[in-house]
Amino acid sequence: MNRPASRPGAAEKLLAWYDGHRRDLPWRAPPGARPDPYGVWLSEIMLQQTTVAAVDGYFRRFVDRWPTLPDLARAELDEVLREWQGLGYYARARNLHKCAGILVADHGSRFPETEKGLRALPGVGAYTAAAIAAIAFDRRATVVDGNVERVVARLFAVEDPLPGAKSALYRLADGLTPDRRPGDYAQAMMDLGATVCTPRSPDCGACPLSGDCAASRAGIAETLPLRAARVPRPTRYGTAFWAVRPDGAVLLRRRAESGLLGGMMEIPSTDWTGEPPRDGEALDRAPVEAEWQRLPGRVRHTFTHFHLELAVMAGHVGEGWREADGVWVPVERLGEHALPTAMKKVVRHSLSHSAPATDED
Repeated sequence: MNRPASRPGAAEKLLAWYDGHRRDLPWRAPPGARPDPYGVWLSEIMLQQTTVAAVDGYFRRFVDRWPTLPDLARAELDEVLREWQGLGYYARARNLHKCAGILVADHGSRFPETEKGLRALPGVGAYTAAAIAAIAFDRRATVVDGNVERVVARLFAVEDPLPGAKSALYRLADGLTPDRRPGDYAQAMMDLGATVCTPRSPDCGACPLSGDCAASRAGIAETLPLRAARVPRPTRYGTAFWAVRPDGAVLLRRRAESGLLGGMMEIPSTDWTGEPPRDGEALDRAPVEAEWQRLPGRVRHTFTHFHLELAVMAGHVGEGWREADGVWVPVERLGEHALPTAMKKVVRHSLSHSAPATDED
C-alpha cells in the first residue's frame, strides 16, 4: 500500500505515551477491554461540534435512560430531543434516533464494521465512520478531527491555511496511521491535541512527538494551523408569536422535520429573512387571531452561520384558540417539550414583558 510521507516511529512513540496518559472518559473502554460500539457511536455523534466537557453529562444520562441500541430505538423522538436540549445541532439527535431504528430493524442491532457500511447510516459522515471503525472495531482508518489537524499541521509545519489545507492534512495523517492498534492510535492523537498540543501555549516539552515536530523546531508551533479570514455572519430577522389562551396555556408548534431545528417545538414564528418584517406583514403570518401587541426589545441568538433577531408579539386568544395549529401547553410544563435555546429565550422574554392572561370563563 502506498502511503504519504510519514515520521518513522511516530505512531509507536504516541502509543507508548497514550498507555501512560490516556484520558478516563465515560465512553472509553478500559485498557484491554473491548469497546462497546453503541457507546462509541453515541459519543462520536454527541462530540460533533461540541467539547468533551459538554458531552460528559449528556452521555451519562443517555446511557442511563437508554442503555442499549434497542432501548434507544424504542424511545419516542420527542424524548430524545428533550434529553438533547442544550447540545445544539438537533439534526444529530433526529439522525441518532433514526439510525438506532435502522440498526435494530435491518442489522440485527449490530453496527457495520467497515467505513463504507457505517457511512450508509443516517448522521454518520466520513469522520464519524472512521472513528467508529477504528475505535470500536480496531480497523485501520484515518481519523481526523480538529485536534488531529492541529497536531499534523504542526508536526509537518503545514502553513497553508484551513479549510483549504484539509485534504493535505488528511493525506499526512493517513501516512502516520498504523496498522497496529489503530483505535488506540486515533484516541491517542485526540488526547494529544486536547491536552498537550493545545491551540494556545502547547506544552512541547511534554509532547512525545516533539523531536519529530517541524513547527516546534522552527518555533512556530503556536501559530499553526493557520486559518483563512472568517466571513462575517449575516443577521436574519423574524417575529415570534406568544399566544396565550384564557386559562394561561401557551401555543407551541412543531417545526418542519427538515431544515434548521427540524422536528423541534417552537413558539410560532414567521420565516427568518434578511430584512426585519414590518408588523403588518408579520401579523399576516400569525398562528391564530388575537389582539396582538409588540413586546419591547428583541430576542437575539447566534447560530453557526448567522445571527438571529426576533421581535415578539403577545396576544390573548379568545374562542378562536381551537383553530390554532399546534398544542397548548401550561407555562409550568413548557420544560417538558423539546424547545431549542433560541425558543427558550423567547419564552423568558415573553414572560418578563407580557401581562398574565385573564380567565374569561
